[in-house]
Amino acid sequence: MRFNELIAGVRGDVAVKVFGDDFAAMNATAESIADILRRTPGAADVKVEQTSGLPMLDIRVNRDAMARLGVSAQDVQDTVTATLGGRQAGMIFEGDRRFPVVIRLSEAQRADLAMLGQLQVPAPGGRFVPLASVADIRVTEGPNQISRENGKRRVVVQANVRGRDVAGVVGDAQAAIAKDIRLPAGSYLEWGGQFENLASARERLQLVVPACFALILLLLYGVLGSVRDAAIVFTGVPMALVGGVLALFVRGMDFSISAAVGFIALSGIAVLNGLVMVSSIHDLMRGGMARAAAARMGALRRLRPVIMTALVASLGFVPMALGSGAGAEVQKPLATVVIGGPVSATLLTLFLLPTLYAQYGHEPAAGKQEEDVAP
Repeated sequence: MRFNELIAGVRGDVAVKVFGDDFAAMNATAESIADILRRTPGAADVKVEQTSGLPMLDIRVNRDAMARLGVSAQDVQDTVTATLGGRQAGMIFEGDRRFPVVIRLSEAQRADLAMLGQLQVPAPGGRFVPLASVADIRVTEGPNQISRENGKRRVVVQANVRGRDVAGVVGDAQAAIAKDIRLPAGSYLEWGGQFENLASARERLQLVVPACFALILLLLYGVLGSVRDAAIVFTGVPMALVGGVLALFVRGMDFSISAAVGFIALSGIAVLNGLVMVSSIHDLMRGGMARAAAARMGALRRLRPVIMTALVASLGFVPMALGSGAGAEVQKPLATVVIGGPVSATLLTLFLLPTLYAQYGHEPAAGKQEEDVAP
């Protein structure tokens, strides 16, 4: 997350990047977008990137006055350059070393607008006229910084999200901006911040999560040798997901990428407990016990191992769930999911899974031995 912030230059949940060529139009558009974000429920800490406010000395030549006095723009520019920027007047030699001699006004004189107005500008006939008579001298606000991204000028509007999910806030803001904001010619918008990372991670998770579940089913089939048994064990996954979702709801947390990672880890815990239970039932059935009786006895035999596995997973994440230091925004959703999920998954493993196996379970082949799965 921190590297993404360094690369994007944005530290916020939501960022609207305004690109264009006209800086004044870009700033006006950014302020309008900021007003919309302030009215959007859930958006907080809205601010526009500070791009102006730097004092600048602005000397603009008056061409009508120069024409009347016969002064050229080059003479005015030379005078301003020499007095403010400095001009080399000679060299000083000290042995083999030499140093340029630069003449210009002192810092105090350069800050005095009245003094600058009295600078003498050469005119035809050997005359001199004051600079104030051929130019307007004033202090104006100039650009404080000009940010660029991919070679284009950029102004960023940032906001954090409180009390709502990021995707919902962005959806409302995008609809309002499309309705109320008319972008100047040559300008366009891009959405960034954590929302950009969420969108890219969501695309990856759409491939990773189904592949993870498919791999779990494949491994279960390889261990149990039955599609029905693998499906029965896999029923622990949706029950575990229900517990994780309820835990997030109770704590008032929204779905995030770290929560998604917690759900993937949670599926492994649920499958492990189910595999422990089914392996015990298979052992009892090979000993000649009926399927229903084996399911009941297997649930009783594996009560402590299943509860121990759930408790170890849940209690181990309690410090992360209660943390408030650096990184807590990433750890708390993951820990909350892993704590809440095993509760519902354990109930399924102890009560629903034996019932499903008693009704639909596969008869293990006689003589085929299975390694028991330790919790």
